[in-house]
Amino acid sequence: MNQTSLPFLPFVRAEIDEETIQGVVDVLRSGWITTGPQNQQFEAELSAYCGGRPVRSFNSGTATMEIGLRIAGVGAGDEVITTPMTWVSTSNVILEVGATPVFADIDPATRNIDLDLLEKAITPRTKAIMPVYLSGLPVDMDRLYAIAREHKLRVIEDAAQAFGATWRGKRIGSFGDIVSFSFHANKNVTSIEGGALVLNNEEEALTAQKYRLQGITRTGFDGMDCDLLGGKYNLTDVAARVGLGQLKHVERFTDKRRQLARAYFEAFAGGAAAELGVQFPVQNFTDSNWHMFQIALPLDRLNLTRAEFMAQLKERGIGSGVHYPALHLFTLYRARGFREGMFPHAEKLGASTVTLPLFTLMSHDDVTRVVRAVDEICEQHGTH
Repeated sequence: MNQTSLPFLPFVRAEIDEETIQGVVDVLRSGWITTGPQNQQFEAELSAYCGGRPVRSFNSGTATMEIGLRIAGVGAGDEVITTPMTWVSTSNVILEVGATPVFADIDPATRNIDLDLLEKAITPRTKAIMPVYLSGLPVDMDRLYAIAREHKLRVIEDAAQAFGATWRGKRIGSFGDIVSFSFHANKNVTSIEGGALVLNNEEEALTAQKYRLQGITRTGFDGMDCDLLGGKYNLTDVAARVGLGQLKHVERFTDKRRQLARAYFEAFAGGAAAELGVQFPVQNFTDSNWHMFQIALPLDRLNLTRAEFMAQLKERGIGSGVHYPALHLFTLYRARGFREGMFPHAEKLGASTVTLPLFTLMSHDDVTRVVRAVDEICEQHGTH
């Protein structure tokens, strides 16, 4: 049972307005519920948001990464460098196209891939780099692309968590090489399930479109051809209408998340969690879209496990999450020769992070409630 009479506070909840809900109803009544006019409008508005670059919608941010790799010509015999601190789909899609994932450890402060280690991991077989912007915080984009240019590598940005983030005033997606966004239900902007791929030119966009639906090209009323092996990755118009409704609020969503993140830092200052040595994220309120607020527990100074810590939060009516275990320790990757000790920063963080509630429907009082609960648990179970 909850130790509080307050409603349960999940770690994420999408904000979907009544206009969007009615819009979905209108789509359902229209008779055109799969890929159609809503998708066309969604892609057009995403393109405008990304500075006019070509954009194609997909049914997931996993599909976008896989197709991005294929468009970049990545395949058997190639290596792709990425981070072990990400959702496993990032590296799974590298395997899916027949390439080999190569991991570089993270910077323990930013929790993103360490670009020095990334550069050291480059070999003659390296074809591409796939950086991940954990919690919506971009890597040093200038340095990233300098490395890519020097070594003649493609970049497929796993910007799944970074829609609304910026780098030196420029929106992520408005520059660079191939950029993959996710609009999953837990993302800052959602289409329930879905994703988008930002391309460099219309030729790449046409190829993405073919991959999206079985490699088919249609001409006229009855012309049809298939010239590449595609899949079934199209986004429904129902989902696209949700995405269109969300796009109207992206600036407000990002601003609110930054306000809540500031409130977290202010509330945690000088409290039991800070005194115990809980590690907080980098305080970046300019570039990050604050997709998540993650703390790292000092497990050597607590007399309970992370799971028990999360259970204590739940007893207080507060949800939490884990993002992410170091993926090279999963069975699938151990079978490929990865083991403990290879990427110590990712392993330590992957074993100790807890994602706290952060979504636009939260109030500052909700933040205070979460911080009070974390401080209470640290005070009661800290070994100092």
